[in-house]
Amino acid sequence: MMLKHYIIEKQNNLKNKTVDFYTPTGLHVFFQHPVENVDVEKVINQVENTIPHHLLSEVEMIIFGWFDEFEERSINAFYNDNALYISHLQEDEKDLFDDIVHEISHSLENPYGYQIYADDKIKDEFLRKRVHLHDILWKSGYRAPKAFFTDTEYNEEFDMFLYEKIGYDKLSVFVQGLFLSPYAATSLREYFATGFTEFFVESEHAFMEKVSPALYQKLIKMQNPIEFDM
Repeated sequence: MMLKHYIIEKQNNLKNKTVDFYTPTGLHVFFQHPVENVDVEKVINQVENTIPHHLLSEVEMIIFGWFDEFEERSINAFYNDNALYISHLQEDEKDLFDDIVHEISHSLENPYGYQIYADDKIKDEFLRKRVHLHDILWKSGYRAPKAFFTDTEYNEEFDMFLYEKIGYDKLSVFVQGLFLSPYAATSLREYFATGFTEFFVESEHAFMEKVSPALYQKLIKMQNPIEFDM
């Protein structure tokens, strides 16, 4: 009887985690595949309670599953057409929270691109760091064209240089105190997205304010919907 009760309880728990639902704000959560060992509703509630409502305006739906883009681009989440596509394979609630927040940042870049990037403050800060990184890597024997480091757009060849030739473990040492993470160095968009994620995932911001002050000040400004829309 105890075994039967355990099986029924486990099935019910799994079922509860895989039923599509709407949040109080109208966000539709859809499961293509079940997410195991994570309380999805709890995490999404945390997201909606952490991120200001006006910064969630572009996301209408979250879809959990496995998609071709994950294989093609070696990713586990992406944003497209007002929807977040999130892998159903998650380590824990913190991992899921991080993925959702990161993709929300990308949802803001088209409608609010002017407010985020037009004053060039984040771009200039990013490029100064990129040039510094070039010098650090060059001295350490990792050499790539300087043009890679002065291009703000994503470049697959440069990404592979960082990921495969250097490796994120070594790169994390080189970028310490320069970028918030190795991934933040891959493009201007990821520099912004990594900062956005750090800002909302972590409660302590002293390190971010020191390492990326222009980005930090932009994120502070984004908290105010009136000021951010100016």
